[in-house]
Amino acid sequence: MTQFITEEQATGKTKEVYADIKNTFGMVPNLFKAMAASDPDWLEMNWQREKAIMLEEGPLDRKTRELIALAVSIINNCEYCSLAHEAMAGQVGASKEEINHAKRVIELFASFNAIANSIHDLPCYIRPKD
Repeated sequence: MTQFITEEQATGKTKEVYADIKNTFGMVPNLFKAMAASDPDWLEMNWQREKAIMLEEGPLDRKTRELIALAVSIINNCEYCSLAHEAMAGQVGASKEEINHAKRVIELFASFNAIANSIHDLPCYIRPKD
């Protein structure tokens, strides 16, 4: 069974990171508790990455980032992450209709990717603009 460091057990760096996470999300997700049990430095590094990529202002709005995270989580078959990012997408403004439409896009392109990968030497004539 996966080991966790609960909020009550947390000390030092782990306790500080948990406080920051809780201040941001209102709770400490189990993923972070499992990271802390493995290595508090790893927890801290990943929390800093989460903040920099998902929470700070950037060229993509938060809803878009959560929908991308949902797509990656579904493709990677991570039920925990899929459920978490679907909930977070809703909390940052994605409607149920937008989430369901994103899921249809994800399924469509997962199947198209499988088809394209099954056809050897398939040339792509569309190139991104520089």
